[in-house]
Amino acid sequence: MNERSASTVEFSPVSDRMSHTSRMTKPKVAFICVHNSCRSQIAEALGKALASDVFESYSAGTETRPQINQDAVRLMKALYGIDMEQTQYSKLISDIPEPDIAISMGCNVGCPFIGRPFDDNWGLEDPTGKSDEEFKKVIDEIRVRIMELKQRLGKNIEA
Repeated sequence: MNERSASTVEFSPVSDRMSHTSRMTKPKVAFICVHNSCRSQIAEALGKALASDVFESYSAGTETRPQINQDAVRLMKALYGIDMEQTQYSKLISDIPEPDIAISMGCNVGCPFIGRPFDDNWGLEDPTGKSDEEFKKVIDEIRVRIMELKQRLGKNIEA
């Protein structure tokens, strides 16, 4: 696995990336985790459900898992009626289109190296193995950040 420490990862403002994105097409946003099994999958699902009118959502990792985290699947069904297993699977970065915006979900010890700087690091704790309440907090934080991103990108597209 090719990782960099969190202190050496480069980030560039989303607004800088948007200046290079055609205003005629929706930007492609990639949510990146190491395993693409939990936080990034939640972000892809919420991005598709809440912001597909402004941006395209993808998730990926530098490694994959055989299935999406089952607690995430269960809670996303209960909270939003979204069955992530019907439309999503664990993917490598090479399996998705070249993103206009790359967002790290949170690295703790090290961020995956994706061949370019991240545009943002949401710094979210991995809820795997934690209580439903901890999972719900992370899911809600992702929802809030998706809506903030939608608002920022919507302004750039309208401009």
